Amino acid sequence: MTTTPAAWAAADPYATALRTGRGPLFLRRIDGWLLPLDVERWCAHADPVDLEVLDRCEGAVLDVGCGPGRLVAELAARGRPVLGIDVSEAAVHSAVRLGGEALRRSVFDPLRGEGRWDTVLLMDGSIGIGGDPRALLDRVAGLLSPCGLLIAETAAADIDERVEVQVVDVVDSPTSDGAFPWARLGTPALLRHACRTRWSAVGHWTAGGRCFVALRSRSASSSAEPAKSTAVISSHRARKPSGDSPVPSR
Repeated sequence: MTTTPAAWAAADPYATALRTGRGPLFLRRIDGWLLPLDVERWCAHADPVDLEVLDRCEGAVLDVGCGPGRLVAELAARGRPVLGIDVSEAAVHSAVRLGGEALRRSVFDPLRGEGRWDTVLLMDGSIGIGGDPRALLDRVAGLLSPCGLLIAETAAADIDERVEVQVVDVVDSPTSDGAFPWARLGTPALLRHACRTRWSAVGHWTAGGRCFVALRSRSASSSAEPAKSTAVISSHRARKPSGDSPVPSR
């Protein structure tokens, strides 16, 4: 399994944007197409849309691609066991500075608590990590406890795209230097990929112009069982963790 390329982690424009809390910042395809990145929102406090997502989280939470850490910090402030991971040193420093716990890791690296996380978050485009959604979904399923919860943010458009991108802060002539694989998925595409792998869809919604999907991992013994969507959508209670570990011992 190939980890997230170092190009993202080492991208100076990204680190600079996180340190200053503002853009402009883009993902740029090698054909010159630009996707604006919402740095200001990422570097602000969790907004009402974020808070609705966090209210749906269960138990111990792993925030994959946590960025500057607004969600990790909010969950930590609630007393929720939570860990953020990101390949960017600047992102990890920001998350820790805000009061969260974060590590510089790729989701494809060995992680503590594998198979015992209750919720995994893939927010702010993190469903694109690695450029292979099925591989990412398989990896996340291995991180979650049986019947664990994944909440992923999807693109507003109905899209299923694999691209090579760079992180840039200016609009100039594109090159392939430092490019890395990325994916963009809308809700229909993510649901299609999920139903072909180890997941049951339990809800999707739109809020503040942003789109989200909730999925349950299937245990080996219950892959044919229907998902309990009402429990996922309405649950606001965290399971009490054991001891001091961010991941309850089972």
